[in-house]
Amino acid sequence: MASSSRLLTPAIIADPADVTAFWLHSLLEVNGYDTTIRSVHRESVGTGQMAHNERYRFNFEGDPGDAPASVVIKFPSPNEQSRAAGAAGAYSKEVHFYTELAAGLSIAVPDCLYGAVSDDLATFTLVLEDLAPARQGDQIEGASDEQILLAVENLARLHAPRWGDPTLNDIEWLAAGEAQLSDYVGMVVDMFIDRYKDRLSDGAKKVFAEFGANVGNWVERESATKTLVHGDYRLDNLMFGSALGGAPVSAVDWQTLSIAAGGRDLGYLLGNSADPDDRRRHESEALERYRSAMAALGVDLTASEVHAQYVHGTFQGPMVTMLGSIAVGQTDRGDDMFMAMAERSAAQILDLDALDVIS
Repeated sequence: MASSSRLLTPAIIADPADVTAFWLHSLLEVNGYDTTIRSVHRESVGTGQMAHNERYRFNFEGDPGDAPASVVIKFPSPNEQSRAAGAAGAYSKEVHFYTELAAGLSIAVPDCLYGAVSDDLATFTLVLEDLAPARQGDQIEGASDEQILLAVENLARLHAPRWGDPTLNDIEWLAAGEAQLSDYVGMVVDMFIDRYKDRLSDGAKKVFAEFGANVGNWVERESATKTLVHGDYRLDNLMFGSALGGAPVSAVDWQTLSIAAGGRDLGYLLGNSADPDDRRRHESEALERYRSAMAALGVDLTASEVHAQYVHGTFQGPMVTMLGSIAVGQTDRGDDMFMAMAERSAAQILDLDALDVIS
């Protein structure tokens, strides 16, 4: 396999229609593939809210050797509101993750052939390995127990390599933004509840309102041991192997990467990825799988430590649900997804008496 390219050519492209066979040929060339593309077929893939993905299938002249038959290219969202949200730093984070950090982790992610972001952070291009025939999880439908356990083990491979690593704070593009977190949540909680007041249960309204009032306590009381966290580690951002093939699970969409306690990803995954009855059934086993996977990677945590971080991390669900729904362009599927996330995470928080942690 060719190594990932870090060259700043070919040029950054913001519009999928501007990708030409010559541009793709240049891409393959800088990655060490000696072949010629005769024609290209493209199709939209995924359900991204802040960016847009297209799959490009290649027809080659002659024998392509080991060149990929297709790639997935990620572009800025065509929606102006979503694009502005991405330009606030999310696009830059994802490009830097793939080009600077991914190789030093053991979590399964697509290979990156090219990644670049403009100086104003508003335009970027990411060319990624096509993970098909793996299939994207469905946030609204929910996950099977097997998918949850696979995702938990893969999550440990993100957290363990940089667990408690103080040098993460030296990465300027990664460390920015956390200090304003309480302000952001405080600004959107009333907007969120008002927008969805006819769809939210009373329990969810209570949880979201209390979180908004106590988000400062949540941030202050977080574990002092930090690591890399995905931030939006949920089904729509996970690719699962199918009967046709593909890796068991891979994680995509790294626009919310940050430095925080690992329990945020763990609480978010379990709380948002299945209906409450399903989550209650697999919750204990999932936490033990995570603890065991972390231990195998050299991070020894007790069951009580994992549980405490998990309970604290459950508020990642309300936070991302509120910030995400307000920041990006509103769609019918997006609203359905955010409501599923809101109700599931609220039920999780009430089940675990997690409001006591931040009161």
